[in-house]
Amino acid sequence: MLRFKLYLFFFIIVIIFSGIFLFSCENNSQEKVYLATTTSVYDSGLLDELIDAFKEESDYIILPIAVGSGEAITMGEKGIVDVILVHSPEAEAKFMAEGYGIDRKNVMYNYFVIIGPQNDPADIKDLSARDAFKAIYEKKSLFITRGDNSGTHKKEMFIWGKAGIIPQGNWYFESGQGMGETLEIANEKQAYTLTDKGTFLALRDHLSLLTLVEGDKVLLNSYGIILVNPEKHKDVNINYKGAKVFADFVTGRKGQEIISKFGIEEFGEPLFYLYSNLK
Repeated sequence: MLRFKLYLFFFIIVIIFSGIFLFSCENNSQEKVYLATTTSVYDSGLLDELIDAFKEESDYIILPIAVGSGEAITMGEKGIVDVILVHSPEAEAKFMAEGYGIDRKNVMYNYFVIIGPQNDPADIKDLSARDAFKAIYEKKSLFITRGDNSGTHKKEMFIWGKAGIIPQGNWYFESGQGMGETLEIANEKQAYTLTDKGTFLALRDHLSLLTLVEGDKVLLNSYGIILVNPEKHKDVNINYKGAKVFADFVTGRKGQEIISKFGIEEFGEPLFYLYSNLK
């Protein structure tokens, strides 16, 4: 009889703890927020710092997926993620107009730069972005494109269009990779490429390439955060509430303070700037 009571006691304990475990798993699942963002935000190290600070203020768990802006937006359209942080203004506007996104907010900006070998074979230093691309094309100097429909790739194609050029040929090499990997390839091949300045500054100690063109207004690189519309995905459990908490954090006082200071200590200048300071 005593043995039976002991078995019954331990059985009840197991059932109770199993219930707690299952509830915990279900609760944790509800607390997860899936974020699709650009490789530039990830490669620069800013995303890690934002997520670490967010953990101190919220129970939500941010699960980031670093891809190009085009792919991040597609994930939002398909309901794979709850929130996107991207830098492709035209694609963002389309995403919003078609009802896939709601409550877009400006987060930050920096600039794209054109980098290349120290000997600058196409002689592009201090040219406008359009004239630099023309010179690279005329000299058929090696250029690495991401070719991945990212915000960086779209900006690059916009500049080629301004220059009246359709880039193609052996001199035009597609990496199909994120910004960090593309910089490594450009460095290995001693080629030109277009990059956001934040990622370049974060990785420049490992690169021999130099910034050759910057400051052109066409090179503005702005980032926005958009919540995925749950009404578009009623068959999927979009965590709108958690996504909004994260978006509010990123665009709120604490998040903006982190962004404004990120990179200053290590690089002597911020990798990103607050949108409120854009003139």
